Amino acid sequence: MFNTDSLVKKAIECGMTQGHALNMEALVFMPEVRDMCAADKCRSYGKNWCCPPACGSVEDIAERIKGYSYGIIVQTVGKMEDEFDYEAIEETAKIHKAGFAEFVKVLKKDFPDMLPMGAGTCTICPKCSYPDEPCRHPDDAIVSMEAYGLWVSRVCEMSDIPYNNGKNTITYTSCCLFK
Repeated sequence: MFNTDSLVKKAIECGMTQGHALNMEALVFMPEVRDMCAADKCRSYGKNWCCPPACGSVEDIAERIKGYSYGIIVQTVGKMEDEFDYEAIEETAKIHKAGFAEFVKVLKKDFPDMLPMGAGTCTICPKCSYPDEPCRHPDDAIVSMEAYGLWVSRVCEMSDIPYNNGKNTITYTSCCLFK
């Protein structure tokens, strides 16, 4: 049984700051977002199994999610000394990735066909095996919301959860879909 409040509680126990029911109508997979990935500012495009083009097309993911009817969106909010506090940004990213990975493991016990969408590229391996060898951790690797083509700020807005959590904060957002 899907209970948003209990899932948010589990997310917080795993280190997330907040969570909310995901508005499934907010899941609009946009080629324009994927085009931003192609600009390769994170240096992962075409170099990681969880990034485009390896993670599949916008059309592939839109087809894949048709069987999912509800979801949860979760966030980790970090405090920064100023807007250039890269240490806080990196530390919050690590905390979010670790907490979200734990949250996914907890959820998979009750929802084995759950679909997680993370924040940022997969960093499980120091160097991804793409494209020469299969993914070393296919059960643990998580594709990001952006890599799937989601405009994260719009998903947050439509799901009644803030994208910006105030001055001198950094927010990482992920979600999970359920059948």
